Amino acid sequence: MNIRAFFAIVLCKVLRFLSRLLHRGGTAMPGRWAVRICPNLLSILAGDVKTIAVTGTNGKTSTSRMIEAAFQEEGVSYLINRSGANLMSGIVTEFVMNSTLTGKCRKEYAVIECDEAAARTVFGQLRPRVVLVTNLFRDQLDRYGEVTHTLENIRIGLQGVPDAILCLNADCSLTASLARDLPNRAVFYGIEKGAVPSREKPEISDATHCIRCKTEYDYDYITYAHLGGFRCPHCGYSRPEAIYAVTQIHALRSDGSTVTMRIHGEEHRININLPALYNVYNAAGAMAALLELGIRTDSAVRALAEFRCGFGRMEQFDIGGGTRVMLVKNPAGCNQVLEFLQDVKEEYILVICLNDRGADGTDVSWIWDADFEKLPALLPNLKHIIVSGDRAADMHVRIKYAGIDEAMISEERNYEALVSRLSECREPIFIMPTYTALLDLRTVIVRHTGGSEFWE
Repeated sequence: MNIRAFFAIVLCKVLRFLSRLLHRGGTAMPGRWAVRICPNLLSILAGDVKTIAVTGTNGKTSTSRMIEAAFQEEGVSYLINRSGANLMSGIVTEFVMNSTLTGKCRKEYAVIECDEAAARTVFGQLRPRVVLVTNLFRDQLDRYGEVTHTLENIRIGLQGVPDAILCLNADCSLTASLARDLPNRAVFYGIEKGAVPSREKPEISDATHCIRCKTEYDYDYITYAHLGGFRCPHCGYSRPEAIYAVTQIHALRSDGSTVTMRIHGEEHRININLPALYNVYNAAGAMAALLELGIRTDSAVRALAEFRCGFGRMEQFDIGGGTRVMLVKNPAGCNQVLEFLQDVKEEYILVICLNDRGADGTDVSWIWDADFEKLPALLPNLKHIIVSGDRAADMHVRIKYAGIDEAMISEERNYEALVSRLSECREPIFIMPTYTALLDLRTVIVRHTGGSEFWE
């Protein structure tokens, strides 16, 4: 190891210590300074670690937590960027904090959530054994551009790791296309036809036309958005066979799901300790990545039933009649949360917090693509909607145009006042915040209720 790497590691450790002393987190800033001193520091630290990298638009954090739980079941030593600091700076910070001053990582395994745009620079240094790509949706146009740009970022990153095994979502025509021109071994996961009632057409689609020849896709079935049994009637590009396949969904409950999953031809009944259809996809992806890395099937099955929710991903707090926080950041993810709420059979309060800061995406026009017109169908269980955040007024207007009576909507921009108000509610509370709103609101919630910091 060279002298630059040594000083970078020392500085990173010191900055992390000072950040935690000041309760600032220090999840990314120390690594940012370390990389300035030694740009290839990650390649020095990650070389001997058996790493699963998780990227894609939605589901990265929840899927990573599922994988982490399986590592715990196996009893292996591992590291994880649990806070969601998924750029080069956050990933380097996590590796430094789990390494010696001489650059030797003390962990055998790692699960690393990686931002889609950062994949092009991170993967070559990280050198993961397995790369899991969850899905691709339009997200933060001011940062990522069109979804094909995001796909290309991931493709460039994968070109630097030709030996990595790719675990790809068979139902996402964009994600599945990564296997087309890369030398990597690719395996697929997905939900089979008949496992869930098919939609007549996508409620929103970011991939209407064939990525190869631009012909409009036909679908044998649709699970949600553009996911499902796609096929091009012109060039023949179609959904590949999934060897990690959900063949039946027995129950989608408000506290979890039960499914049958076919794994290399054998069927397993699996409980998933998170609700909603999109978490069924996350569980199938986690199963694929774990088994391809060599983790035992029974450890993975137990982990899916027992893992703890990640930061802001169906996370629960003891406020009012019980509070669940569900991060939203794009139309597809928002629609899935709204669909989950359709299955809630008791009266509840809904809180929507919209910010437009850099980490959220400064363009909030996506709220008009999200299907908030589903809200009137949630009545009468939906008792009231509170809007908050920097762009609360925009969300107020959006909900009003979705058909919700003005009397059912109120604004509360002060998070201290919001949490105090929610504490007096007897009904369950569901909170849908964007990322920076989640950070700010969660800090206030933890101060009122106790609990771990966001990086823990």
